[in-house]
Amino acid sequence: MNTIPRNEHPNPQFERKSFVNLNGEWDFEIDGGNSGEERGLIEKETLSDKIIVPFCPESELSGIANTDFLNRVWYKKRITVTEDELSGEVILTVGACDYKTKIWVNGVFCTEHIGGFTPITVAIGAKLKAGENVITISAEDDIRPGKQPGGKQSPRFGSFGCFYTRTTGIWQTVMLEFVPKAYITSVKYDSLPTGDVTITAETEGAHGMTFSADILFDGKAVAKGECTVCGKVAKMAVKIENPKLWDTENPNLYDVVLTLGDDKVYSYFGIRTIAYNDHRMYLNGKSIFGRFILDQGYYPDGVYTAPTDEALKNDITMSQACGYNGARLHQKIFEPRFLYHCDKLGYMVWDEHANWGLDISGADGWRGFIGEWCEIMKRDYNHPSIIGWCPFNETQRNQDNELIKTVYKLTKLNDPSRLFIDCSGWFHVDGTCDMVDCHLYEQDVEKFTRLIRLRDEPDFVGHMMTEDLCFVSEFGGAHWDENNENRAESWGYGNAPKTVDDFIDRYDGLVTSLLENDQICAFCYTQLTDVHQEKNGLFYFDRRPKFDCQKLKAITAKKSVCED
Repeated sequence: MNTIPRNEHPNPQFERKSFVNLNGEWDFEIDGGNSGEERGLIEKETLSDKIIVPFCPESELSGIANTDFLNRVWYKKRITVTEDELSGEVILTVGACDYKTKIWVNGVFCTEHIGGFTPITVAIGAKLKAGENVITISAEDDIRPGKQPGGKQSPRFGSFGCFYTRTTGIWQTVMLEFVPKAYITSVKYDSLPTGDVTITAETEGAHGMTFSADILFDGKAVAKGECTVCGKVAKMAVKIENPKLWDTENPNLYDVVLTLGDDKVYSYFGIRTIAYNDHRMYLNGKSIFGRFILDQGYYPDGVYTAPTDEALKNDITMSQACGYNGARLHQKIFEPRFLYHCDKLGYMVWDEHANWGLDISGADGWRGFIGEWCEIMKRDYNHPSIIGWCPFNETQRNQDNELIKTVYKLTKLNDPSRLFIDCSGWFHVDGTCDMVDCHLYEQDVEKFTRLIRLRDEPDFVGHMMTEDLCFVSEFGGAHWDENNENRAESWGYGNAPKTVDDFIDRYDGLVTSLLENDQICAFCYTQLTDVHQEKNGLFYFDRRPKFDCQKLKAITAKKSVCED
């Protein structure tokens, strides 16, 4: 029986079949005084506790379940490698570790990484020896000074309002890959509906070598290309005849086998276009209404980390069962396996960084954001399910608008093909939005409808709903739980409906008012599941449905006046 948690490959878009999953039990220690380096924890043989990786120490699944502020944490893992495995290079990847991470191998420093949501990948072959080796990882984490993106992680001791349990340290899979001296480090796909595909790969130690790509659909070869690596880059153009496009009804994907000498990587991509024009959103040239739901990606026992791969997939199928065709992935960068399931299931998503907790009024905001946002775009670029980028959500009134403009320019320079919203909900900056959105939690259906149609300004959020408004990217959020009269320790927006029928009536009124508005082409309902004390999901935190999903789907999936 395999006892390694989350033992599937963490990134199906860049998979070597011989990877070694390092999840499971690690030595662990909480370093409350941030004195571990002085106290010799790098050299120490063992640490004072044990933890189950990839679950953060705040979670029950980690075996630690310490939800206090953890200023610094330490991990150690012993691995055994053979002489043959050291004949090439050895790559260590930590899927995500919050926030400032340092890695040592056999006491020798390897790398430092800033950011809690993107992978840390480092070549460690030169620091390994045949036999037993020790990997040591530490993570510093403190969201209280406002110098790092924390998303919905609570700045207080406990959860409150719409802030929840923090995540410190490792929260995604750790793995080893044994590769040749010349190997592929990344790949990027750019495609057109005509079937013209450009493949750009980055490599190490491969100048002058041949790089090839075999493209398959339903297991049958449909195209092949090869080129010569120049420096570290290989770039080729490939033509696919009669291309099959990716969409929400037919999420067609092309498998790819990438080869560089003895290195072989298995990958995939989809071909689709996304566009916006004059209050209409277009997928592959056909207008489509974006029925999005707010998904925060929290789990009762794993916090940021789903207990199983099936749990990741289940969150998508739950949403689709209620009539939704996509989600705003809210204030968290979701793991690549979630995006893989979105790709496979035809589920459109907005990729949004976790900017809450970061003060973006000054220079520290730039340092805490720009680098990781670039890493996010590189990691997620190839997912056809991602139809838009949204770096900021509900930003502060005194934000540095030059930061917003710079992130817009960086994003469009990297990826002009996707939609872009600068600061969802509140303080948009002129010229930095493809789609103008707003957040409106008015619960009275008549007033909600009037506000959207007249573009009145709701004083409580401080933003203008201009005539360019096309996306109500947060609405709903009505409180409902099993003991709906007791709201002392739970909350939602507005007055709670008194009965299930009252909730369904309100849901129908709000959703229908948007589907019948010829200026609105997308909405996002708050939210998919309850999260801790926030009781405004369509499902409970443990993923039990609150309402009849068929009734919800009959409302959500009604024809919009804005779609073909």
